[in-house]
Amino acid sequence: MNIIFLGPPGAGKGTQAQIVCQRLGIPQVSTGDMLRAAIAAGTEMGRKAKEYMDQGQLVPDEVVIGIVRDRLADADCQKGYILDGFPRTVEQAKALSTFAKIDVAINLDVPDDVLVKRLSGRRVCPLCGAPYHVDRLNGETVCRADGTPLIQRDDDKAETVLNRLAVYHQKTAPLIDHYRAEGLLKNIGGGLSLEEISEEIFRTLEAIQ
Repeated sequence: MNIIFLGPPGAGKGTQAQIVCQRLGIPQVSTGDMLRAAIAAGTEMGRKAKEYMDQGQLVPDEVVIGIVRDRLADADCQKGYILDGFPRTVEQAKALSTFAKIDVAINLDVPDDVLVKRLSGRRVCPLCGAPYHVDRLNGETVCRADGTPLIQRDDDKAETVLNRLAVYHQKTAPLIDHYRAEGLLKNIGGGLSLEEISEEIFRTLEAIQ
């Protein structure tokens, strides 16, 4: 199946995509991961993307669409995939439809106040990439795996999170109506536990196969 995960930043799309991919044996195509890899590598595209991401803005369509088109042409995507973080605008969704057939768009619905707390509390190890949250760190400030001091990504700072949510509501939320009109939208409450959300997703996918 070719699946899109929708929802605001911090809704848990990446985590749920990993769980579904492992069970279904299909790849997770995360534009965020691809862009962050380009930033870490210091490529020209990565430097341009970082300027937008640090301000909570969307990376220009032509950059993202090109990345996704090339990725979906890879051999491991031919039996299905999950798109995580793309499309983010109706224009991107229309571009996607010219080179991919989507079976379902799953929307994870989470209130803004929950998202601000969830995102601004995230910390990450700059060495191994291990993710943490202040609610579960018990005052610790270093990575449990390698002892490296944890950092807060610029795009997880509270003021940037609020800007990201404003951008989401303006430019990305209309995708919900777009895919509802296409008959492809399935809405799931993101306030459930991680396990409950996963099971609801699998029930949804089984029902449409």
